[in-house]
Amino acid sequence: MAHTHAGGTAKEIVDAMARGGWRITEQRRRLAEIFAGCEGYLSPKDVYEAMTVHYPGVSFDTVYRNLRLMSEMGVLEQFYSMDAGLKFKAACNHHHHHHLICTNCEKTLTFDYCPMEQEMRLPGNFKIMNHRFEVYGLCEGCQSEVGR
Repeated sequence: MAHTHAGGTAKEIVDAMARGGWRITEQRRRLAEIFAGCEGYLSPKDVYEAMTVHYPGVSFDTVYRNLRLMSEMGVLEQFYSMDAGLKFKAACNHHHHHHLICTNCEKTLTFDYCPMEQEMRLPGNFKIMNHRFEVYGLCEGCQSEVGR
């Protein structure tokens, strides 16, 4: 199966939603297609605008609620930037990795090294179920632009 990018294909996203107990509606299938066809991050407004092309009556709240639920179930990854607010992209569930995110162009690079493999002295008797690391900075391309 050809993968359009590091995230899931529309079928993988829909399958994950079904495993999460979701009823798969045409709108949710369309959401999966929007994310499967996109390399980078999308704002809730971007997704809403893409949805209104096919579903003119869809409300922003409905789109936003679905994005939050998809994020909670691990189908989407979210990223918060001070400038642009919350954005989402298809989660990459093929193997365990973490992200470097360029704060300028939002390019995302993955890295396989996991900081959790080091001994961490965490407070309380905390049982970790899941984790993710996001490291923010400037990609090589944006560094050279800034350096000009």
